[in-house]
Amino acid sequence: MVSLNSYLVLSAILFVLGVIGVLIRRNAIVIFMSIELMLNAVNLTIIAFARYLNSLDGHIFVFMVMAVAAAEVAVGLAIIVALFRTKGTINADEINLMKW
Repeated sequence: MVSLNSYLVLSAILFVLGVIGVLIRRNAIVIFMSIELMLNAVNLTIIAFARYLNSLDGHIFVFMVMAVAAAEVAVGLAIIVALFRTKGTINADEINLMKW
């Protein structure tokens, strides 16, 4: 049986990898994937605590979070495709839509 500490350490490692990906990489798709990795790390933590406490509330919450994340992925990828079509790049440093 895997202990709660193992799940929490794995979740922390995944979250840190996601943060590093957001801070270091400049490609919009990689940044987007890193944000999803952080979201899944938090979901893993919630599931680990729900299993530890023998509660289904965490499972239901994670199911709802994943449903919202699926919609977010669809909208986010559509925005990235639209940015690529208008700017010709998905490099976060070269995208400056807020400038006049």
